[in-house]
Amino acid sequence: MSQETDIQSRIAQTIELLRKKLGVRDKTLAASVRRAKRRLPRRIYKQAQVLAKAEPMVEHPKLRLVLDTPALEKAAEDVQRHLNGINLADRRWGWVLGVLGSLALGLLVLSAATVAVLRWRGFI
Repeated sequence: MSQETDIQSRIAQTIELLRKKLGVRDKTLAASVRRAKRRLPRRIYKQAQVLAKAEPMVEHPKLRLVLDTPALEKAAEDVQRHLNGINLADRRWGWVLGVLGSLALGLLVLSAATVAVLRWRGFI
C-alpha cells in the first residue's frame, strides 16, 4: 500500500471515528473538524486541521508529492488515539448526572427561597 492511499485511508478512518464518537455527519474532514471544534482539545483540533488541509492535496497526483507524510501520519495517529479513547457510555452518564445535579440545585434553591419567604411573612 502506497503512502498516499495510506493517508487517504487514515483520513477516511478519522472521519468515521468523528461520526461514531462525536456524532458529526459531514462528508469531508474539514467540515467534520469544524463542527467538532469545541468537543476536541486544542492540540487534537490543530492536528485534525493539519489532516483536513492535506485532504484535498492527497487526491491530486502532483500536490501529493509535497505533503509531509510522517507529520500527517503522526497527526492521524494522535487524532485517532484521542477519538478511540472516548467512552460514549461514560459521556452519556456524565450528561445525565449533570442534568440531575442541575435539577437538584434548582430544587434546593427553590425550597430555600420558599422557607425564607414563609419565615419573612410570619408563617414559620
